[in-house]
Amino acid sequence: MKKAFIFSAICIGTLIFSQTINFKGCIPLFDDQMFTLNQTSTDSFGKKIYVTTPVNGDQPCGGIGTCEFKLQWNDTAGRWEFLADKGNGDFVDPFLIYYSTTQNTSADNPPNASIGTWVENTAVTTGACGGDLTDTNSTFTGDVRTTTLAVNEFDSTKITVYPNPATEYVNISGLSNIKTIKIISIDGKLISILKNSNKINVGKLARGVYFLEIQTDNAVIKRVKFIKK
Repeated sequence: MKKAFIFSAICIGTLIFSQTINFKGCIPLFDDQMFTLNQTSTDSFGKKIYVTTPVNGDQPCGGIGTCEFKLQWNDTAGRWEFLADKGNGDFVDPFLIYYSTTQNTSADNPPNASIGTWVENTAVTTGACGGDLTDTNSTFTGDVRTTTLAVNEFDSTKITVYPNPATEYVNISGLSNIKTIKIISIDGKLISILKNSNKINVGKLARGVYFLEIQTDNAVIKRVKFIKK
């Protein structure tokens, strides 16, 4: 896409594949039209990837090029990003149009504009979109996450965490071949990442509710809630 700039969508935790997000926004660049992004796959971190479909170079975009977009998680930066293709549909070295600064790293889909700040990347758009996305200047429908926590974060899925509540240590049973464990606060902030451990030192955590995001060697991710007292 030749200098077409947009943002996209966001979602609510769900286990259904092939979810759709409809987006309308950045009207000065993209006109008053709705774009549809479909879930095409899931990345190695269990995050959903959404792409405008079909990607064939002929999606109209306000007379300034073709609109081909991708919404995906950037694990290095710890954020969701809305990317625009340069016009051939391969998303090699795409334009970063928007990124979200308010995250829940446990969720498998991004936040909507009402619970996160989606920042316009003015280095690319030169401010043509009119600023950060909000729930008043954009429309998001479909597979969008509208709460801070993802739905499936409360599923224990046969994992036992004990003692719970905990004071110094948390033990995990019911899973083998644990690869990494992320400790995540109730508001979605990543506290720490641990490697290959069934026993976690939580003595320095403040009192409150936390989540363990557990990844095994075969890429199975489980999320379990525990209380630090």
